[in-house]
Amino acid sequence: MKTWKSTEGAPLPLGVTWIEQEQAYNFALYSKHAESVTLLFYGRDDIVNPLLNQPLDYLKNKSGRIWHCRILKSALKGAEYYAYRVGGPPPQSRFKWHCFDPEKLLLDPYAKSVFFPPSFDRRAAMRPGSNAGKASLAVLNASEHRFEWNSGGHLRHEADTVIYELHVRGFTMHPSSGVSPGKRGTYAGLVEKIPYLMELGITVVELMPVFQFDPQENNYWGYMPLNFFAPHHAYAVRKDQFLCEPHYEFQEMVNAFHQAGIEVILDVVFNHTCEGNQQGPNYSFKGIDNSTYYLISDRPTDRYENFSGAGNTLNCANRHVRGMVLNSLRYWVKEMRVDGFRFDLASVFSRNSEGSINLSDPQLFADIVSDPDLARVRLIAEPWDISAYQLGSHLPGISWSQWNGQFRDDMRRFVRGDNGMVGSLMSRLYGSDDLFPDDLANSYHPYQSINYITSHDGFTLYDLTSFSSKRNEANGQNCTDGADENYSWNCGCEGDEDLPSDILRLRKQQIKNFCCLLLLSNGTPMLRGGDEFMQTQGGNNNPYNQDNETSWLDWNRLGNNQDIFRFFKMMIAFRKAHPSLSRSRFWREDVQWFGTGQSVDLSENSHSLAVSLRGQSQLDDDIYFMVNAGSQALIFTIQEGKEGDWKRVIDTSLESPNDFREPGDEVDLRSASYEVNPHSMAVLIRSTQGG
Repeated sequence: MKTWKSTEGAPLPLGVTWIEQEQAYNFALYSKHAESVTLLFYGRDDIVNPLLNQPLDYLKNKSGRIWHCRILKSALKGAEYYAYRVGGPPPQSRFKWHCFDPEKLLLDPYAKSVFFPPSFDRRAAMRPGSNAGKASLAVLNASEHRFEWNSGGHLRHEADTVIYELHVRGFTMHPSSGVSPGKRGTYAGLVEKIPYLMELGITVVELMPVFQFDPQENNYWGYMPLNFFAPHHAYAVRKDQFLCEPHYEFQEMVNAFHQAGIEVILDVVFNHTCEGNQQGPNYSFKGIDNSTYYLISDRPTDRYENFSGAGNTLNCANRHVRGMVLNSLRYWVKEMRVDGFRFDLASVFSRNSEGSINLSDPQLFADIVSDPDLARVRLIAEPWDISAYQLGSHLPGISWSQWNGQFRDDMRRFVRGDNGMVGSLMSRLYGSDDLFPDDLANSYHPYQSINYITSHDGFTLYDLTSFSSKRNEANGQNCTDGADENYSWNCGCEGDEDLPSDILRLRKQQIKNFCCLLLLSNGTPMLRGGDEFMQTQGGNNNPYNQDNETSWLDWNRLGNNQDIFRFFKMMIAFRKAHPSLSRSRFWREDVQWFGTGQSVDLSENSHSLAVSLRGQSQLDDDIYFMVNAGSQALIFTIQEGKEGDWKRVIDTSLESPNDFREPGDEVDLRSASYEVNPHSMAVLIRSTQGG
């Protein structure tokens, strides 16, 4: 006896679902305002003329706002791809501003794999009418495939967390990467670099966007998603979507990282799509239900709110859109086994349907943390968008971690020698409790602060010490893109041309200072991939469209800058060896603050600080470090212990290997004072064994 579902289809789950016992596919598509929906099926050899057209009858194939049907596999005539055509009313009021085009082939928002035919053409989606043969298509059998995992479940590091941000393609694309030529720039290429990341000491990799994006949009970074479920096909060596090869390769990569004890988190973009504004392409969301998926403005000449800076803003106030976000996250956690997410421009999640900020209880934040599959993974917010800044306790996701842009700016300003920054330095080292308060009402943890000096967005660490102004001419926007204020200092010479040796030495010294301060701070440290061997982008601080040697990591620099790589590797190991630094709670009574003498100098012209961190409560050594960001050497009087107690581990003014002494080979201090050279710092340890 046939069931209603087998006859009419089921409204859930959305997307395409393989029904094994019926040897049939179930299709479900949400569209609140559609008046007609047709499914079209295509074979591998002809993506212009469909093998089958299946109009959906709302009296039979619609439940509420979801259109659905069930089709036997045998009835699909060997089809491998599918798409929708959706018709509906013309544009009306602000909240019913439709973009229906009944001739346009549209991609299923829940497609797990996306096929781009050789004749794919972005321009065909930008004009009215049919784009047959030029449209992206959903792969039909993606729901049938299952990966056999041979590693355990999800990972979650604690005190030893060191995040490493990288771009899948850019990390291994350069010929110097040492990766097999056929695997450069791919998920499989990353697997070959796992031993390098293990040597460095990385415990979490944060992958820049891997959602499928438009291959013709002139976007290298990937922050213009076409779909929220499919892995980007171009990052796979094996690209046959019908065999789900990009999926398998991504899963093999995650599996390999997990076997190495390294978490995988994804930088995800749920604030906008690649469809842009009214001039942009109609690929999927626009033509299916424009006013459901996007925030619509009341401006006649500019119909899309643009809090993302990318032309449109996803309508996270809509319950269906929130459901799509949750389903995407669950898919990547359960099926792809990722360990967490960094949410790009997360303040968009707080936007109401008319664009205002919901300051009370934005639903999407609550939905994510109340979901049992998502609450246990790492959740990191970029706590701002184009016009909102919600860093710290202003962000509704009270249990989330956050990119701490204030840490980045304060550390940059202190290290370059700005006046009046000592108090800010103290706050950032302590864990930013001014932003993440641990009072009774809030009880934040310092590890919720993701501390970083650099990220993909801005200068590399080497460029931060080499350029006082950006050089973005190659991006094609007359150097108007990218931040104008980077709090950078070129150390006395702009760029690398005719670079004096003393300037290069000072730059290396500053890079070591940044590395030390980042990894001595309470909180969760994040490195930008390549900073550990002084990667440069030639002063370009926004190479979002530079799929070339500007952005690809040049691994020749690893060989040329082994001293800096050694310093980073040893600094990471030092942090892991001293649990006193990275705590679940703030340092409180275990920390004391000094200057060159007993008192901290908080005057406007002060550039120095000394920190004593007692480790006995953590069964750790005591740590004492002194920082001099000024242009003159300073004598620090050590305020703790007696002569002979302390050993010098680090002095960033010295050349390698003396700048960082190996464990057991630290230098005994025979004096109660230590001279810290200009633009440098020193780190001491004292054993607490025996009390």
